[in-house]
Amino acid sequence: MGVWDLLLVGVVLLLGLCGVLVPGVPGSWLVWAGVLWWALKNPAPVAWGLLVGASVALLLSQVVRWSLPPRRLTESGATPRMAVYAGVGSFLGFVLVPVVGAVPGFLGGVYLSERLRLGGHGEAMTALRTAMRSGGSSVLTELFTCQLIFAAWLGAVIWG
Repeated sequence: MGVWDLLLVGVVLLLGLCGVLVPGVPGSWLVWAGVLWWALKNPAPVAWGLLVGASVALLLSQVVRWSLPPRRLTESGATPRMAVYAGVGSFLGFVLVPVVGAVPGFLGGVYLSERLRLGGHGEAMTALRTAMRSGGSSVLTELFTCQLIFAAWLGAVIWG
């Protein structure tokens, strides 16, 4: 697989990661489609193993999301700005403290967004709890799964 093909697959995966944070965009499907495209172009066993692993991980992620209470983030006052802060925080956490840092990074991003918007610690913590109860946990589940798949793909491309 050429460099340009790998870059295009990487762009599709990044669009999928961003799509997880945007309502109505099938982020998980984009991530899975990117891995599928890579596996079809790369006949190595690691590519097919990653495709199977990504499929199972995304299926489990959807089961977890469906088992969580069906609530809407927009009703809790979540804004697109909050989604950007949460996504950037999750990405930074994932990079700084590999894998496990995504969760505190996500929470930290939501907290920082609300702290800047509301001005106080207590109000920001209340808004964070409200956002997580209103659907933030399902977004976090899907985003974390897609980040794991992206990291596995990146590792397979670099070391595989």
